[in-house]
Amino acid sequence: MASHSTTTSNSIKTSSLTQVDVELFAQWLQESDQTCMFTGAGMSTESGIPDFRSPGGYWSKNTPIDFNDYIQSEELRKVAWSRVFESSLNLGEAEPNKGHDIISVWFEMGLVQSVITQNIDNLHQKSGISPANVIELHGNGCHAKCLNCGHIYPFSELEPSYRETGTVPPCAQKRGQNICSGIIKTATISFGQPMPEDEMDSATRETSQCDLFVVLGSSLVVYPAASFPEMAKKRGAKLIILNREPTGLDGYADLVFNGEIGETLSRVNEAVKNRHQK
Repeated sequence: MASHSTTTSNSIKTSSLTQVDVELFAQWLQESDQTCMFTGAGMSTESGIPDFRSPGGYWSKNTPIDFNDYIQSEELRKVAWSRVFESSLNLGEAEPNKGHDIISVWFEMGLVQSVITQNIDNLHQKSGISPANVIELHGNGCHAKCLNCGHIYPFSELEPSYRETGTVPPCAQKRGQNICSGIIKTATISFGQPMPEDEMDSATRETSQCDLFVVLGSSLVVYPAASFPEMAKKRGAKLIILNREPTGLDGYADLVFNGEIGETLSRVNEAVKNRHQK
């Protein structure tokens, strides 16, 4: 059963999910001038993408490769590329789920202005949200990028070399009279790799400007990403958290829903449509 928590003074009131909760979510969404969605792994599990960090998840079966080790070791780069081209996990084949689609509808309606995501699956863009309005804190796992010049490589462009040699060659882009020769890596942020400055700046700006901040499918344990809900609340925004399990920030939130994202957002979307018709 989903639950709803409301922070009033120093207490938290908890009750079963009611239509009143759903209507309040819809009301705040429509009254907001600037709404920011913040999505984590739970947003994409309903698309069949496993939570990388959970017990039995991807990292429990594939030891993470530290960024500095990737740079220094050709052998570890081969291991990393084998995970891209030999793994059963193919992010490019995943499709947006009901939750993604509803956020996209709200974006088109002008009810959502930005999405900050911890996910690397490109599903918000695939659902129809402009890439300019999706801030990827942990990068994108659906293509590769040169660490030197920043050139984007589709995996399809790199796969023939991998199949022939077991690895991916250095970047072949021209820089003036020279060849770049930078190391190519999936466009994700690895363990030990600095967070992307532009994306962190954009996320900080959107969080600071919003008056409604909605967390979807994040346990809020990975920092610095999880600091954004705290920042939004401290700056006066209403905070809604929707996650299967309780989070450490539930006590700060104005509304907390524990349940499935697609099902809950569908109910909220119906309330939004009903309010539009009045």
